[in-house]
Amino acid sequence: MVSFPLTASTSPAGGAADRNAALQALPRDRHGAAIDLDAARAGLEPLDAIGRMRWAQEAFAGHFAVTTSFGIQSAVMLHMVSALDGSGAWPAIPVLWVDTGYLPPETYRYADELCDRLKLDLHVLQADLSPARMEALHGRLWETGTPEDMRAYNRIRKVEPLDRGLEQLQVHCWASGVRAGQTDHRGAMHCLDPVRQRWSLRPLLAWSRRDVFYYMQEHELPQHPLFEQGYSTVGDWHTSAPDDGTTNGRATRFGGLQQECGIHLPGLMGEGI
Repeated sequence: MVSFPLTASTSPAGGAADRNAALQALPRDRHGAAIDLDAARAGLEPLDAIGRMRWAQEAFAGHFAVTTSFGIQSAVMLHMVSALDGSGAWPAIPVLWVDTGYLPPETYRYADELCDRLKLDLHVLQADLSPARMEALHGRLWETGTPEDMRAYNRIRKVEPLDRGLEQLQVHCWASGVRAGQTDHRGAMHCLDPVRQRWSLRPLLAWSRRDVFYYMQEHELPQHPLFEQGYSTVGDWHTSAPDDGTTNGRATRFGGLQQECGIHLPGLMGEGI
């Protein structure tokens, strides 16, 4: 059992008290204890990635999940999920995949390959509106060149489906494979943060591209097919592009309009995206 102080401490009146009140409203651990955010961060910081995931699996037993995009580095965390599930000590970790309906064919085939190999408990989350219906009602939102339409697209196709899935599966804490070097927003993240009334864990936050590459090589994990075509990040087919030597990484996404899809931003049901 990976353990460290969890119970939230009291604070004097003012901003600290407001912060503690907000934290007290967040999901509690499996014993019903409130999470002390500062203590949890301090305890998680020296752990390796799988150690952080093991902590969440134990602390939120049956209420911990992992999100994936089946992108360039997704095999790393999915391999860790498979390793943790193999112990049989705790409930299997659900893997939540937001399928926008606009992913490249290579991503769908890659998802099948990894699921077959790693025996994942996969849950596919999709928007209420089909791609055709969304385009009929709202147009091809990614083509207008306006940040407002891109935010609306991300809210409809990504954020709302994920939030519904988290609610339906009663997820209290979810882990993602974000890395600090990917965007400015991610560079300011902690290994554990509250996001839209749940706990968000970032096991790979301090990892570099080299760390990802060597982990996949060590464990003989297959690369996403588009990696060989120069892609360092892959999302929807219409908002992804290969690195060209001038524009690289997350800067290739969303036509350069933004770096984040909204899933990792705070707020309720996409507020502030």
